[in-house]
Amino acid sequence: MKVKKQHRKKKYLHKLNRKRMNKKGRNTGTVPCPIIKEAWDHKKSSYKNLADMGLANDPNKVIKIPNFKQQKLKEAKVIVGKGEIDNSDEEEIVTQVPIKKEVVEKLEKDARAPRERRFMLPKGQVEFITYLMDKYGHDYKAMEKDRKNYYQETWKQLRAKIKTFMSIPKQYSEYLSAKGQLNTEDDEEELKKQAKALAMDD
Repeated sequence: MKVKKQHRKKKYLHKLNRKRMNKKGRNTGTVPCPIIKEAWDHKKSSYKNLADMGLANDPNKVIKIPNFKQQKLKEAKVIVGKGEIDNSDEEEIVTQVPIKKEVVEKLEKDARAPRERRFMLPKGQVEFITYLMDKYGHDYKAMEKDRKNYYQETWKQLRAKIKTFMSIPKQYSEYLSAKGQLNTEDDEEELKKQAKALAMDD
């Protein structure tokens, strides 16, 4: 005996705004990247826009992860066929020249451009480092024995932390200003040079 399916009666949901839902469904989303935003065509879908620019919509389709089972099957076919490789299963890769190829060039140029260092140490670490510097100067072995060294860091670890702190111009200049050791613009320029040298040197 066949069991009949019970269909629920469709109800009109008054709480849903259909116009807003359709608009949201058709919306291709906002583009935060200015280079892509400039070349974006709102009449086209996201997939078509990215294809025109030579960008990947789904990286898994572009860079395929080799399937272990398929690889072993191919190896088995080669052994059985006495070294003959069957290429009938392999998909033909058709490469299309993107319409807006200049977008990729602009993105690559932007990626290679130098960027300002925005790394900052947490407030707690800055307080600990400045406390050690005020008390011991650059005597790292004495810092190692300090009672506030709760994590029992070695003198080399503490030296690396202080070196990192000194390589951040904003935080280090604030520390020197508080101590009255940074007064002129020449001092700030010299500090930036030192910070850059410390950042380059390991």
